[in-house]
Amino acid sequence: MADRDHDLCWRVFNLNWIPVAAMGGVLLFAVALTRFSIEPLAFGIMMAIGVALAVVAYIHVHVKDQADPKLVFMLGTVAQVIIVTGIVGPLSYVVAAFDWPLQDHALAALDRAMGFDARTVILFVNDYPTLAGVLNFGYGMIKWPLLAIPVVLAATRRFARLQQFVTALMLALMVTIVISIFVPAIGNYQLLGLAPADLPNVNVTPFLLGQHDIPAVRDGSLRHLELLKLAGIVTFPSFHTASAVLYAWAFAPVRFFGPAALVTNTLMIASTPVIGGHYLIDVVAGVVLAIGAIAAAQWVLARLARDASPRPYVFGAPAQ
Repeated sequence: MADRDHDLCWRVFNLNWIPVAAMGGVLLFAVALTRFSIEPLAFGIMMAIGVALAVVAYIHVHVKDQADPKLVFMLGTVAQVIIVTGIVGPLSYVVAAFDWPLQDHALAALDRAMGFDARTVILFVNDYPTLAGVLNFGYGMIKWPLLAIPVVLAATRRFARLQQFVTALMLALMVTIVISIFVPAIGNYQLLGLAPADLPNVNVTPFLLGQHDIPAVRDGSLRHLELLKLAGIVTFPSFHTASAVLYAWAFAPVRFFGPAALVTNTLMIASTPVIGGHYLIDVVAGVVLAIGAIAAAQWVLARLARDASPRPYVFGAPAQ
């Protein structure tokens, strides 16, 4: 990739701080004006690690005569991912306190209209312990790609794909947070008449954690947020599903990683209504959200490419 292309990716990287700052600002504003508080140790350590990595990336760019784009984009993007991950967890709890009417019955009605019988599917999975274990593994795959994607894409010099992934991730997170204000829900298990004792082979812990925290946030009894104890409390749209689509797309051009990501992220989507207690409409919305975020990220890069100066300004010497 030419220096000018590196510089274009650097511009996108810098723009990606805008949604990070916006979500961080909303969180700080909410904490300052409400009874919410955040346990400082884990949150502070996470933010400090992210900031330190970002500082190293910027120092490398501005001190080195020939900055290594692999190192810069790897460290910088990991920094953005760490920081935004630390922000969106507490932020999802803060917006849940708006206490908009729960939409579980409406979401369940949409599932029925699509012909999806969640109870039958869940009981079928429970009858096959191996299948339940595979889906549980798939559901847990949401975490590691967030750090693996910056490393793999930077190491393979797919800088444009990396920056588009981060842009799409930020957009998807922001849209998910906003939608969750107006479409709060607890999840499908509460309407299915199924208790954990009925499902010995299905890991319902992710659903139970959210089922505990959502009412507590809504009635005001939960206001102190401990980062390491937060659950996934957003039902619609399913960010597990959106993440799976984004991850599969990010890894797609990388040999070996692309096929592996397709398999694992398909499992993540399949696991969402069972392990996560999501409605099928949540999954559909997550797919639509991810596709829209990817399209928007591609548009941003194309727009910047059209407007870019022909003179590189960061990586390498300026063109003569």
